[in-house]
Amino acid sequence: MRVWITHHLHSLKIALGRLRASSAASLMSVLVIGVALSLPASLYVLLANAQRAAGNVSVQPEITAFLKLDVDDMAAEQMAQALAKRPDAGAVTFVHRDKGMDKLRKAGLGDVMAGLSSNPLPHAITLAPTGADPERIDRLAAELRQHENVEQVSLDANWSRRLAAILAFGRELVWLLAVSLGIALAAIIGNTIRLQIYAQREEIEVSRLIGATDRFIRRPFLYFGLLQGLVGGLAAWGMVSLLIALLDGSVARVALAYGTRFSLAGLAAQETLILLGLACVLGFTGAYLSVTRTLRHFN
Repeated sequence: MRVWITHHLHSLKIALGRLRASSAASLMSVLVIGVALSLPASLYVLLANAQRAAGNVSVQPEITAFLKLDVDDMAAEQMAQALAKRPDAGAVTFVHRDKGMDKLRKAGLGDVMAGLSSNPLPHAITLAPTGADPERIDRLAAELRQHENVEQVSLDANWSRRLAAILAFGRELVWLLAVSLGIALAAIIGNTIRLQIYAQREEIEVSRLIGATDRFIRRPFLYFGLLQGLVGGLAAWGMVSLLIALLDGSVARVALAYGTRFSLAGLAAQETLILLGLACVLGFTGAYLSVTRTLRHFN
């Protein structure tokens, strides 16, 4: 066990030395990795903030249930009270038919209303469901349509459907960018490692002559790729944090103009660890594939 740890520490020391020796080239590679990783990470953060902002908007989808004309006042009020007890119904408002008539008179239709012998308007119950999940809103509207006292249900949830579709598209775009750029980064890191291997080809051949195995030769290059990925991941985290800091003031001013307060949130600790872990995996994978293929070519 001690020998194994000693070998890995020795390989890590060699990788750090190579990273310092080729500081200019390593810096360029780290910047490329950081920029490539920051693109899907930034989009992910902006989508997360957009979803958080959507939960704070004051405009909510509304469901209006128009009751049958023969439903009396007591039955309509009891139905509204029963709906108000449901956790998914949100704010429930009972609109009496007389109140609806008053609104029409105030809208300038008093002359038309005066010619009617009775009030033709039904009672109405308006619901403002909690959240903006289109499927949950549809289920609630469907249940209201099945109620014996309901004549018609009007659903105003188009904006929530559009928002859900946009956020779903954004999440798919994040995954597509992450996979595409991840493959490109693995290839870039692998190419960097391959150039190093060719530059040290004579040293590798001498090491083989004195009994060094491919695993021993490969290990420092794997650590080099892993370190490049880690530093590139830190650079990506810094770029995302800088982007959030630059945009936060503008977003706060826009939110204040709409009478609310909103502040952009960056990557959480768990999300940062995932970003760094993915960067290390990409660096290690690119280095492993490149070293294995190049050493096989030498053989």
